[in-house]
Amino acid sequence: MTFKDQLQRTIQLESTPRRIVSLVPSQTELLVDLGLEARLVGVTKFCVHPKHLCISKPVVGGTKRVHFDKIKALNPDIILCNKEENTKEMIAELEAIAPVHISDIYNLEDTFSLITMYGELFSVAASAEDLIADIQVEREAFQLQYKTEDQLKAAYFIWKKPWMMAASDNFIDVMLNEAGFTNAFHHEERYPEIDLEHPALQAADVIFLSSEPFPFKTSDVDEFQLKFPEKSVKIVDGEMFSWYGSRLIKAYTYFKSLH
Repeated sequence: MTFKDQLQRTIQLESTPRRIVSLVPSQTELLVDLGLEARLVGVTKFCVHPKHLCISKPVVGGTKRVHFDKIKALNPDIILCNKEENTKEMIAELEAIAPVHISDIYNLEDTFSLITMYGELFSVAASAEDLIADIQVEREAFQLQYKTEDQLKAAYFIWKKPWMMAASDNFIDVMLNEAGFTNAFHHEERYPEIDLEHPALQAADVIFLSSEPFPFKTSDVDEFQLKFPEKSVKIVDGEMFSWYGSRLIKAYTYFKSLH
């Protein structure tokens, strides 16, 4: 059987994969929600949803560094990676172990495409279609309620020392818009470093401090609130803005709490 991944790489498989190693936390969660938990034979230490996975499944490392010998010993039929989360060097070495499927996610269309791909790859097409339909229902209900509002400008911090923002050309930017906000840094690319005098930050209505990758705390909220008393400052759940896949089912209910 021949498949293509999201980088248009060709993957040859002899049969439907029964032994899966997933090196991307959001994709691991997606597999479980597609009914494929029993086929997962290896995960990363960051695959924390559902919580029992890191106990019930062999952990093969992180997303940037893995134990290749552990992965090889698991005898996987396929290894699931992501262009941004896993390195080229890792992927080159993993390809010597088993076929590697690479995702490349920038927007919701990419997410739906990946869910459909997994449906075909793992022979769970009906579950994949149902999941996409359920996400669309949640999305449309949210838009009916909130898309008529004037969109506030949000500055979304992902890191401290140095201060780093989520700007354009990434999934967080898309999800900020999905949540009913305009990204104050949309005119810049990717994840710029800034100082706190940046004009885009000054122009923002709300400041979001993400729970990941940097774990902002309430003390950070207090500091920002002192510096920007006229702005709303909140810690937000980074998973809701950056995890694609089945996490989207929960995202729109969460976004309601931000309004």
